[in-house]
Amino acid sequence: MADVLTAEAVRSELGGLTGWSGDPTGITRTVELASFPDAIAVVDRVAVAAEERDHHPDIDIRWRTLTFRCVTHSAGGVTTRDVELARLIDEIVEAAR
Repeated sequence: MADVLTAEAVRSELGGLTGWSGDPTGITRTVELASFPDAIAVVDRVAVAAEERDHHPDIDIRWRTLTFRCVTHSAGGVTTRDVELARLIDEIVEAAR
């Protein structure tokens, strides 16, 4: 099992991510896409990538606004797997814009 990152480590990792915030209990990013179908397409791409990694974010869908939350529930907090998934989500979102 991966180790939970310290508050300092989470802050450091957040500096390299686009629009993410949080602490050792979870990291979050909210994005707005041009349309509802564009938002759902992003969710679909994230779902495939998450399934391939067997690591799944919480996703809230509000019309064309998506909120992603990453936390390793089995570890009880944010791990390197969450940071890696957040980077991948950043790439998917940027490619959709």
